[in-house]
Amino acid sequence: ELARLKVQQKVSRNEDLLAPAEAASPGASQVPRYIRVNTLKTCVDDVIDFFKRQGYSYLGKAASMEELRALSGKKFLSDLHLPELLVFPPQTDFHDNLLYTSGHIILQDKASCLPAFLLSPAAGSHVIDACAAPGNKTSHLAAILQNKGQIFAFDVDTKRLATMNTMLMRAGVTSFQLAQQDFLTVDPGDPKYSKVTYILLDPSCSGSGMVSRVPRQEAAPSAERLQALAGFQRKVLSHALSFPALQRLVYSTCSLHQEENEDVVRTVLQERGSVFRLVNAFPSWPCRGLAVFPGAESCLRASPADTLTHGFFVAVLERCGEGAAAPSSQSEAAEDNPQHREGTEPGAAPKKRKRKKQRVK
Repeated sequence: ELARLKVQQKVSRNEDLLAPAEAASPGASQVPRYIRVNTLKTCVDDVIDFFKRQGYSYLGKAASMEELRALSGKKFLSDLHLPELLVFPPQTDFHDNLLYTSGHIILQDKASCLPAFLLSPAAGSHVIDACAAPGNKTSHLAAILQNKGQIFAFDVDTKRLATMNTMLMRAGVTSFQLAQQDFLTVDPGDPKYSKVTYILLDPSCSGSGMVSRVPRQEAAPSAERLQALAGFQRKVLSHALSFPALQRLVYSTCSLHQEENEDVVRTVLQERGSVFRLVNAFPSWPCRGLAVFPGAESCLRASPADTLTHGFFVAVLERCGEGAAAPSSQSEAAEDNPQHREGTEPGAAPKKRKRKKQRVK
């Protein structure tokens, strides 16, 4: 992708891609740099201490979006919504930082952290990451699972899977199986997946919500392109809901278009509304789904202007009836997940496991 971009921009050096902030995509200059603490290798307190030793000033937990928007210089905050997320000023670069190269932190936009956070699988669960590469959400799932249970991750591209495998190994993920396979060809009746109770589905989309930090000119997708994408998304979502033991599913896109978001969820719920229902997840999240059908406000949206993130859409579905063992809201998910419980340091593992963490000196 980097080589292709250099050809498109007719430059030979990476540095020549850099340009004044106003030349980049709208919103690029206001989206902070988010880092997710990888709790498989460390804890939030240790990472905060590390950055303090590097000369950064820690300002505590953010109380509002305005505090995130006002970040500058070498100051950082804990995010006001997600406990394992630290927030730095826009354009802060960590690619050469020891914590990044050792897998102790993951460079991941806040909106991209929502799907795994809201799926909130219990430790020991079997989980499918249906369209997994490049793997940030997969490593997030593994951290929530505490490397207990099993993740089945699918992607059709060999190179993307190889890159993903390297990233997961660096992050200390152990409980995963990668498969070069189109998720639509996976048999829900295969005994191998008989214990899959959670699915994270982040399918191919238009990418219209992605904020570019370098100049880029791309035409808006045509109506035909959007309909083709939406047709695929409906098909793959319906397929995911056919896994027999499934209790909870998160559907997400990095798209701003109603056709790929609310319309897909509405159509599939019309087919499977007697078996699965839309969950009102994360009630405190400020931006909700477009009111195009009853209950659409249960979905989440994100944007640079409103949430200081990439553009994103998330919907949480769970099985109806007595078999629905999964938590029915973000607050319940937090109670069931040790990483999200009140009374513990955000992002920290239980104290009895802390001595096993790898401290970064």
